[in-house]
Amino acid sequence: MESSTVRERKKLTRREILEKKKATEQLLKAASAQIDHLASFPSFRCFNRNGLCLCLESGRGDKLSHCTKQCIQNLLKVNMEGRYGSEWAVEEKVKQREMVAPEARYVFVRRNANETMMDGAPTPLLGFLHYRFTLEEEIPVLYLYELQLDSSVQGKGLGKFLMELVELIAQENRMGAVVLTVQKSNSLAMKFYISKLRYVVSSISPSRVDPLAGVKRNYEILCKTFDHEAKVILEAC
Repeated sequence: MESSTVRERKKLTRREILEKKKATEQLLKAASAQIDHLASFPSFRCFNRNGLCLCLESGRGDKLSHCTKQCIQNLLKVNMEGRYGSEWAVEEKVKQREMVAPEARYVFVRRNANETMMDGAPTPLLGFLHYRFTLEEEIPVLYLYELQLDSSVQGKGLGKFLMELVELIAQENRMGAVVLTVQKSNSLAMKFYISKLRYVVSSISPSRVDPLAGVKRNYEILCKTFDHEAKVILEAC
């Protein structure tokens, strides 16, 4: 029979697990509840470099205007249709559902937030981040669903600037890591994240979970961790 000491230790362990789970849920809830994640980083509200003068603003999936939804869809189609090929018709519907989810959080990039078009609509969307606060292997993470930029603002440091913001938001909200998915065929993006930003292929990526099956998958899951527990669990050996 188990001694009273052993039973007490098991009871304590269960209690600690439940307390940790509750604390993590509260962490995710608090992060998602923030209305404007840019508020903590005012220097990131504008991007004035390399001939660009852009403004950034926060948003959420269940508050998107019809115009903004259309701009997101158009930018996704232009940037991603060719990479998905015949799979795009299905993938586009998935992304349209993800786009308006209540838990979806955004940072929008526009030429000038104070200017309007002749018909009163906001200036065209030149880029956006779509991210969420969620769990991966019981680790609270910021999962970056999309980083999309119009061709006119690519190659000018904006992508790195936005990723710096993403990582700051993640750490500000005590997330263990930033996690994202990249198409294997997108060699420029793979090089950007791995070589320039020092992301690594995660232990939850198909190629690490099951190398044989992973070969058939057309994507990798990358991550950058911010604490020891996340590093041990999410980074591949």
